[in-house]
Amino acid sequence: MRQKRFLFGQFYQQKNAKTMSVLGKMETELEQDHKATTAVYESTPNITTTEASLCNSTQCYMVLTPTEKKAIGTICFIAGPVTFLENILVLLVIASSTTLRRRPSYLFISSLALADTFASCFFTISFLDFHLYSQNDRPHIYLFKLGGVTMAFTGSVGSLLLTALDRYLCIYQASNYKVLLTRTRAKLAIVLLWCVTIIISFLPLMGWRCATNFKPPCSRLFPYVDHHYLAFWTGLQLVVLFLIIVAYVLILWKANRHETAMGGPKSGRQSVKGQARMRMDIQLARTFSLILLILAFFWLPVLSFMMVDVTETLTNKQQRMFAFCSTLCLVNSCVNPLLYALRCKELRGELFAMLACCKACRGNTLGNTQSQRKENGSGINKKSKDHAVTDSNAETISEIVDRQ
Repeated sequence: MRQKRFLFGQFYQQKNAKTMSVLGKMETELEQDHKATTAVYESTPNITTTEASLCNSTQCYMVLTPTEKKAIGTICFIAGPVTFLENILVLLVIASSTTLRRRPSYLFISSLALADTFASCFFTISFLDFHLYSQNDRPHIYLFKLGGVTMAFTGSVGSLLLTALDRYLCIYQASNYKVLLTRTRAKLAIVLLWCVTIIISFLPLMGWRCATNFKPPCSRLFPYVDHHYLAFWTGLQLVVLFLIIVAYVLILWKANRHETAMGGPKSGRQSVKGQARMRMDIQLARTFSLILLILAFFWLPVLSFMMVDVTETLTNKQQRMFAFCSTLCLVNSCVNPLLYALRCKELRGELFAMLACCKACRGNTLGNTQSQRKENGSGINKKSKDHAVTDSNAETISEIVDRQ
């Protein structure tokens, strides 16, 4: 009997030992699988839909491959500093010229240059910090950076709308342009634009946000951003772009009407004047057509991805495509000074005068000869004469159009 009990106890101990060893192996395998899954999930940019639904980290939004990071980094490192220098130059030229500061058109261009300067700083720093260097900021810090980027691009598009409305009034209300759009009203419009822009841009930081995961209503493009806010901002930008397009289409329609009216057979001085006006209408049509094409090319892809993100679930490939399309907004801020500011003849004249003045000052500091000082002095005198002529003939865009 004792021998049976001994054998039964030994058998029970061996069975318990085997059971414990099997359970230990299972626990070890589960831990290894969990670690491997976590490592792959955090390091691999291609996340499946099932895994994405469980994502609760900002690393799930860092989807770029090393090659894509190099390409986007190159775009940002080139376009960012160039955009900053261009727009700072425009702001300096307008600020240094009393004549340009008095005109509402150049106040709107200054607002556009200021917004694009912010874009070159905020977008470049935050975009590279997030996608290239994988900086995992706290929610408030990330939303503050995102608010700066949103403020810059919202202010840029809003300034484009003010510029389009200014040109619309120049063409359609030429006789009442100075009465309708005074310098005070232009300043109030700019202040109102930036107040609304700042409030809208920092709404996520104020509380309109969600947790960091891919479950609705969170966006798959931006961490902590609610789908409803994204739909609101995207819809607002689409409305603003639509108004800009309508304004330029109306200007093009009137230019086409003028071209048709001036194209008939005429004689003498009237014919020469009509041909000059027709050439200006054609030039206006080409300029505004270029503006519309650039707006559509740089903004519609980004806004399209945002609208799709609101209604459907984006894949990793679409997320990477959106990252590339986002850089187009920065390139648009780089193109804006060339399209809106440096194409203006008066602003180019002020720029050349400022460069001549800087060259003269540099020549004086380096101790040039007396003849060189006389040449510099004559250049400065010429600049002052040009300023006097410009001040005496301060005209609006509409007056220049009517005179030509």
